[in-house]
Amino acid sequence: MSEMLKAILIDDEISSLQNLKQKLEEYCPVVHVIASAQKPQEALLLIRHHKPDVLFLDIEMPKMSGFRMLEELGDFDGEIIFTTAYNHYAIEAIRKSAFDYLVKPISIQDLQNAVDRLVAIRNRQTRERLHILKESISDARTQDSKIAVPTSEGLEFITIRNIIRIESSSNYSKVFLANKQPILVTRLLKDFEDILLPHHFFRVHHSHLVNLQYITRYIRGEGGQVVLENGDVVDVSRRKKEEFLSLFQA
Repeated sequence: MSEMLKAILIDDEISSLQNLKQKLEEYCPVVHVIASAQKPQEALLLIRHHKPDVLFLDIEMPKMSGFRMLEELGDFDGEIIFTTAYNHYAIEAIRKSAFDYLVKPISIQDLQNAVDRLVAIRNRQTRERLHILKESISDARTQDSKIAVPTSEGLEFITIRNIIRIESSSNYSKVFLANKQPILVTRLLKDFEDILLPHHFFRVHHSHLVNLQYITRYIRGEGGQVVLENGDVVDVSRRKKEEFLSLFQA
């Protein structure tokens, strides 16, 4: 049997707290809810006292958001699963830092999947991931930022500018880097596309996402091909050709 995970639930809406607690008790027996709080200041005291394994933390709270509460908390070595009532602007930042999030109303399946991931990959360098999260929220969208990506062995922290391209491989993605061997990542190409499009990446093909900074040549054709600095040649789909070429016309 898996070791029990001590959890604190934080949400300004009492109905959300009750609903989440009920679902955890019924469908996620590995999680033991030791406390809940509606006010961030109360939550800070509870976290410091109980030192939980995981926080279920609402992003939108009056007076102090979930992110602001984390800044007040300082160093925290447990896990965090964020909750939000809508597809929040900060989800891109959450994905970059490899934290999990749940969109309300929280489905039982989504909750179970998040807890399963939590059990499988506990203690994943939370402090460094929080640093990435805070950097992403302040959002200087440069390629000097880092992202945290899950692999079979744990987490890799990758500087965005070192990613040459990413190739889809079934339920995995293969990340080709400028300074080391490619790595296989347990994340879909669509997830990388959502995270990296603001950082000068483009999905030239359903199987390929490329860093525009590394393109050295375009070869004309039905869709065409791009040649990258490392010598890789990647197809451009017919559907993407016009949009891709328009990026360079300016």
